[in-house]
Amino acid sequence: MRQVANTLVQNFFARLGRNGRACFGKAYETGAADALFAPRPAKGNARFMRTHAPVMVREVMDILKPRADRRYLDGTLGAGGHAEKLLELSAPSGQLLALDWDEKAIANARQRLARFGDRLVMRRANFAAAGAILSELGWNKVDGALLDLGISSEQISDPEKGLSFSADQKLDMRMDARRPISAYHVVNRASARELEEIFRNYGEEPHARKLSLTIERARRTSPIETTGQLAALIERALGRARSRIHPATRVFQALRIYVNDELKNLEEFLAEGYKLLNPGARLVVISFHSLEDRLVKRAFARWSKDCLCPPHVAVCACGWKRQAIVLTSKPLVPSAEEKKNNPRSRSAKLRAVEKL
Repeated sequence: MRQVANTLVQNFFARLGRNGRACFGKAYETGAADALFAPRPAKGNARFMRTHAPVMVREVMDILKPRADRRYLDGTLGAGGHAEKLLELSAPSGQLLALDWDEKAIANARQRLARFGDRLVMRRANFAAAGAILSELGWNKVDGALLDLGISSEQISDPEKGLSFSADQKLDMRMDARRPISAYHVVNRASARELEEIFRNYGEEPHARKLSLTIERARRTSPIETTGQLAALIERALGRARSRIHPATRVFQALRIYVNDELKNLEEFLAEGYKLLNPGARLVVISFHSLEDRLVKRAFARWSKDCLCPPHVAVCACGWKRQAIVLTSKPLVPSAEEKKNNPRSRSAKLRAVEKL
C-alpha cells in the first residue's frame, strides 16, 4: 500500500513542474508519501518538537537500556527530550530524577512531561548537587544516569538568557538567574588581563589578548550591553568569518562557562559520580567542546584503573579500587543524518561507563 502511495506521489510531483514542487518542501525532496501523511506531533508537545531535538537519543537509550522498576537520573533536563524517552522506555514503573537550574526549563518540562505523574521528580538544581538530592529523596543510588552538557534551542533563543550572537539580546548568559555575576559584569568590569585569561582558558581563543584589549578600549566610551554589540565588536577586530563558525563563538563560550562555573560543576560531579550508581548501572555524558570532553575522558580513565599510585611505586599504597569499566574506547559521535537534521549536534561526543 505504501509503495503504491509513493508511486502516486512521485507521478503527482512530475506533473507539477518546478514551482509547484517547491511548495511541498520535504515531500518532494524525498518523493515519499511518508512525508505527506506522517502523523503530526501531539498538540501539547508541538512547540518542543519543532524547536529542539535531543542529541543522540537513540545511542543514549541503547546504552542505558531503561527498564521498569528502576530509578534513573537526568542531570541536565533541558527541553526534556531525553527524559521523555527514558520515562517511556521504563514504563510502567520506572522513576526519574531530573535536574536543571534553569527555571524556565523546569516549567516547560513540567508541562511536557505531566503525563508521567509521580514517576518523574524534578528539582531546580545543578547536577553537581545530585548526590545530596538523591539522599534527600531516599534513593541514594540510581540504575542509570545522563548528563547532556549542551544547551537547548529554547535557551539559545531566549532573549533573557543572552546566549546568542545571532540576535541582539541583553548580555547575561546565566543559566540560573539567581547567580550574582552575569556576562555583562564580566565584560564591563573585569580587567583586560582577566578577560584574556577567561577567553584563553575557557574558549581556547587564539586572539585572547587582542580581543581583551579591544573590549577594554570600547567600554571606555560606553558599556557593552548586548550580545549584538559584543559580537559586532569581535567581528570588527578579527574580520568576517571565513568559515561557518562566527568569530565570536569562542568568546561567547568562554563567558558562558565562566559565568556558570560549568567546568567546576562538572569536575565536582566527576570526582565521585560513580558513588551515585548501583552495580551494573551506566553513566552517559555528552560533551560539546574539548574542555568538557577532556575532563570526562580523564575521570572515566581514573574510575577504570586498578591503582592510582605513581608508576615508580612498586607496591600499591593508594587503597584505590577499580570503580567502573569504560564502554566507549573512543567517543561516539552523531550520525551523518543527525548532523544534517540537527546541525547543533555536530560537535557532540558521547562517553559512557558501567559501574562495577
